[in-house]
Amino acid sequence: MGGALGTKAEERRGMLSKSAAKAFFLGGTAVTASVFLALTWDTFQQIPGRTNASALTEGVKRGKHLWESNNCMGCHTLFGEGAYYAPELTKVHERRGPAFIRAMLKDPQAMFPGQRQMTNYHFKDEEIEDLVAFFEWVGKVDLNGFPAKPNLGAPAQRAQVAGSTGHAPEVFGQVCTTCHSLQGAGGTVGPALDGVGDRLDAAYLEKWLRDPMSVKPGTTMPKLPLDDAQLGALVTFLSSQKLTKEVAQ
Repeated sequence: MGGALGTKAEERRGMLSKSAAKAFFLGGTAVTASVFLALTWDTFQQIPGRTNASALTEGVKRGKHLWESNNCMGCHTLFGEGAYYAPELTKVHERRGPAFIRAMLKDPQAMFPGQRQMTNYHFKDEEIEDLVAFFEWVGKVDLNGFPAKPNLGAPAQRAQVAGSTGHAPEVFGQVCTTCHSLQGAGGTVGPALDGVGDRLDAAYLEKWLRDPMSVKPGTTMPKLPLDDAQLGALVTFLSSQKLTKEVAQ
């Protein structure tokens, strides 16, 4: 009788009885556990798509092995993990492109003479391709916006000078602006390219881009791994960079 009176007194005070509290605890635990299990199941369902698992080729796996065996994380970060001595490389394929990555891995000092201290690992061509494939895969992993895109300054997309026509090809913004500037945007290692179409004709530009050393022995300009399409697009674009208007005949 005392227990019943105690229960009624608790109800009058707005308190749960022991049995009601137990039921509430067990019910809440069951609901919370169900939500947790459902979210866990949903997470596992999303893993293949978010990790770009379908693109895990043998080349990507070999590239990952090269990344680890050469201790690249001793200087660089990937997915936010590693050292912060050198640039973060999670989005390097998107930011710089395969041509820049190949050139950098082939001869780091040639890309940044006297400035960059990256070790030359003397990778074979097939190893470089594996690393390019690895960086491409890494860049397509869904990381919810990580890392944030750095403010590198807008690369020159269109020259606003007399006689200039056409958009800059993608390889120009990824590779050429590393050392050269156009309209004030880009690097300062090499000469500015404003008006380069006035100074050099298309034939010279093609020869120079194809093999700078054959034109000027000892030059610091590296031989870039450009395919014919990239080479042709660059020659066309650079030839159009003119500061002077052609006199109408």
